[in-house]
Amino acid sequence: MQQGVAIWQGSGQELGKPFWLGLLGAQYAKAGRVEEGLQVNHEALVMAQTREMRLWEAELHRLQGELLLQQAASGRAKAHPAAPLQSPRTGVWATDPSHPFNKAEDCFRQALGIARGQQAKSLELRAAMSLSRLWQRQGKKQAASRHLEESYHWFTEGFDTADLLEAKILLEQLAGRKGSLQKADRPTAGR
Repeated sequence: MQQGVAIWQGSGQELGKPFWLGLLGAQYAKAGRVEEGLQVNHEALVMAQTREMRLWEAELHRLQGELLLQQAASGRAKAHPAAPLQSPRTGVWATDPSHPFNKAEDCFRQALGIARGQQAKSLELRAAMSLSRLWQRQGKKQAASRHLEESYHWFTEGFDTADLLEAKILLEQLAGRKGSLQKADRPTAGR
């Protein structure tokens, strides 16, 4: 993929560049090359904002948050393999705004805001899932569930797509139930 992006960039093409860079950043993340993923994703975000190529901006912010969480997890694993994600004294997450978990939450909230502003419901759902997973890890299951339900229940079809299936599973985990969401749990019209 890296070679394909390089060839594409060499052709002088600019249209869609933030999208392709975002895909490359996601692949770096999957390969465990988080620093490179963060670098490429940052480049994509800068381009999206400075050149008004905002179609994938919400997804780029979501990916940035995921990369920050992955970076924090790998750094913690290297430095302190048994280090807890929460303070052992208070049981809460760090309140420092520069803490990676808070930075990631900011990225997810920004992604949500952008997606909602663009009425990009699929991107909104993905951002809501990322934020809900983070909150789940923090023990904020009710808030996570409420937040995700708002995005999930907008949909009236396509429940066999990967994102909606993943959202359904996450909602079930948050609710502590193993069955499926009932048809009555779904609205009959979008918002």
